[in-house]
Order: sequence, then C-alpha cells, then structure tokens
Amino acid sequence: MPCTVQQRDGKQLAQQIKQWAGELGFQQTGIADTDLELAGERLNRWLELGRHGDMDYMWKHGSKRYRPGELVPGTLRVISVRMDYLPPDDDPVSVLQDPAAAFISRYALGRDYHKLMRKRLQKLAGRIREAVGDFGYRVFVDSAPVLEKPLAVKAGLGWMGKHTCIINREAGSWFFLGELYTDLPLPLDEPVEEHCGRCSACMDICPTRAIVAPYELDARRCISWLTIERHGPIPVALRPLMGNHIYGCDDCLMACPWNRFSTPTPEVDFLPRQGLDKSTLLELFSWDEASFLKRTEGSPIRRIGHERWLRNIAVALGNSNGGSAVMEALKKRLENSSALVAEHIRWALEQLDRNA
Repeated sequence: MPCTVQQRDGKQLAQQIKQWAGELGFQQTGIADTDLELAGERLNRWLELGRHGDMDYMWKHGSKRYRPGELVPGTLRVISVRMDYLPPDDDPVSVLQDPAAAFISRYALGRDYHKLMRKRLQKLAGRIREAVGDFGYRVFVDSAPVLEKPLAVKAGLGWMGKHTCIINREAGSWFFLGELYTDLPLPLDEPVEEHCGRCSACMDICPTRAIVAPYELDARRCISWLTIERHGPIPVALRPLMGNHIYGCDDCLMACPWNRFSTPTPEVDFLPRQGLDKSTLLELFSWDEASFLKRTEGSPIRRIGHERWLRNIAVALGNSNGGSAVMEALKKRLENSSALVAEHIRWALEQLDRNA
C-alpha cells in the first residue's frame, strides 16, 4: 500500500521536496494553496479593459486559470519553483545604447526553457512518488491556464513588482517560473513583504508607457507583446518608441534596483546561442526563412516565425542611424516581402529619410 503524506511528517516532506528541487537545478521552491479569487478578480478587470490585446487565450479557459481545482481536479497545493536565467557577463544596457545592435530579451538568448523545466519538474514528481507512493499531480511551465505569478507570490518566491513581474529580494527578477499541481496536503509557505516602496523606476523607464499605473500593465503598449504576441502590423505611433528591440523588452527589469542582486544562471542551456547577444540588426535582417528556422531551432524565438522577425527588425532599422548599408538592405528586402513586412520596410525608409 503506497505511503500517503498523512502517514509522514508533512513539514519534513516539504523540506525534502525543496531539497530535491535544489538538486534538480531550481534556485527556490515554495508551496501555495489554491485560493486565487482575488487574483481572478484582477484578471477579469484587466480583460474587461481590453488590456490583453488579442491574447484570446487569456480568457478562453474562464475560471480554470484562477481555480486550479477546475483545471486539475483534486488539486490541494501548488509547488512553485523558480529557475534563474540571466547570462553571466551580460551587458544588456550597452546593446540598447547601440542603435545598430539587435536587442533580444535575455530569456530568449538561449535554449527554450519550457522543455528543460518540465523535465526537471517531472523528475521532482518522480522523487516525490518514490517517497510517498502514487499521488495526483501535473506539471506546468507557461503551458496552460495557470496564474503563475500570483501562485509564486503566495508560495513566498517574491512579491509582485509595479511592472507586474515577480521580484525576489535576494535574486531580483531574472528567473522563470514553473508549477507542480498536487493533491498532497503539504504545509504552506508564507508570502513575503513587498519592498517596492515609492520606487517608480520600472514605470519611468518603459519606452511605450505600457505600465499605466503601479501593478497595471497594458499589454497593447508593451514591446514584448508587440514583438512576440501581435500578429498584425505594429501601431505606427509606437514604432519610434521601440528603439532596437526586436524580440521582447527587458527595460523595466534592467531599471529595477533589486536586480543588482541577480546572480548568473548555472544552466548551460540558457547561455546565448548563435551570437544573438552580440548580433547587429543587419546581420539578422539578412536571414532568409531557412536560415531563421535553422538558427532558431530549440529557441523560443522560432514561435514568431520569419515574417514577424523581419517585421520587427524593419522597425528597429527605421529607428537606427541609417546609412547606405541599412538603406540598401531595406530596399533589397522590399522586393520580395509579404504585405506585412513591406509595409514596415516602407515605414522604416520614410523614417530614415525624415531623420536624415
């Protein structure tokens, strides 16, 4: 007969789970209950205001997103984990300050984190099974209707910053989150005190003013949403504000004072690949679709496809210092571009002519 958590010391099991998680490469682990009603109210208000843009998946699953027991029946606890991803010796500020450079969100410089973290969480579940016998669980890494940030807050991994990212006092914000839903009645961790105070650095630095109020993000203005989630044309009024961001945006994270405590990732898979941390806009704009697919294999960047990749870079080139090489590359690409890419290239050419 399998052993149940009731037959064991629940506190001891929770400590053991955290130790196993650390051995598997997670930097922190916490345990939360499933009461997310307040977070659900905030989510629904956000949706009513239309701030999700065209991310229809944010409402399609209804209350399953904030009622874990509806998504996975029998869920009593959520084991929330974090895994750091900041590359060592990284200097994102210098990339942003170079208009010829291509800025890519630091999380996307290496291999896609989804599979890596899911495998580690499955291994964690396997160790728990060895200790207690069969139990109910499912693992998630940004792959289902899960309110991972409110769960991380309840599990004590950090507090919700004004930029709506989780901040950890000892580790900043450069980390991924993952969850293990379980029917084990484990003891809960306590949320930590918030330490944003009167600081507004993240709000002040946002190029498009997407952080419309403390703890409130309008995704429709967020560069991460514009470059990754938006399928159609980027609003003309926002293009000049995007600078050289071509995939995601880390400006609010870089501005946060707590990120001075961030530590480099020990994960080899999260280290930059294909020279993406040092690439120029012209280099990446020259990739044909075959090159894009080959060089983004195993990368989260691949999900946007070659067309949106070119769309984003065209905007960044329009915000660059221009020059004959840039003008020539834009005109050459214009000849055989889709309607979406061509429209952004024409905007870039007009922008460069206007600023010449």
